[in-house]
Amino acid sequence: MTQARRLKPYDLEVSVRAGRDEAWESVTQIDVLHQWFGWDYDGLAAEIKQIFVDEATLWAPEQMGWADGSYLEVVGDDDAARVRVAREGTGPGGPEVYDAIEEGWRSFLIQLRFLLDQRPQGRRRTLYLTGETTGRQALSLAPGEWERFGPRVAWTVDADGHLVVAAGRIPLDHPSATRFEVTVSLFGADDATFEAARESWAKRWAPMAADANLTTADDPAPTG
Repeated sequence: MTQARRLKPYDLEVSVRAGRDEAWESVTQIDVLHQWFGWDYDGLAAEIKQIFVDEATLWAPEQMGWADGSYLEVVGDDDAARVRVAREGTGPGGPEVYDAIEEGWRSFLIQLRFLLDQRPQGRRRTLYLTGETTGRQALSLAPGEWERFGPRVAWTVDADGHLVVAAGRIPLDHPSATRFEVTVSLFGADDATFEAARESWAKRWAPMAADANLTTADDPAPTG
């Protein structure tokens, strides 16, 4: 049995208001990948190339796979599509088992759906917040209703129309503090607007998270 087969299996899917061809372009075209995948940091371009160009194997129709047994596929018609990411494996599974790659895909699929459903205008820029806090505190960053995607990931759209995705290492309802990653996506923001948002989010995040950090494209990638 290979090591890949001992990894945790998962199966995630989102529906998007875009045709199959457009959805497939969104997961294969470099310029569109920058509009939803990950968060801005100095190594994002290299990471996207490594994952989606160097390491991905394209299969027809509308499917790509990776060496760890995971794959991405797009199905649908000219009006609507579903984007699915899954990994085969025989390792321990279930919602109680944390897997960083699985939880990363949950956040990224939310960001892809927002892009295709809401069609925001302009280049995407992000604020990436990391630190240790509780789920209750993380979900107080932006007032309003948060929607869940699994036990550890939730998202909302704030009053300024920015997508906010929060992901923790343990379920959001658990009272203990854990490492959280919060990605705020701004589209079409000029430098002044982006700087004002950066300062506002930094002030909100610092008092509620231990080892609080905020990463933008000019900063090195956070570790840990």
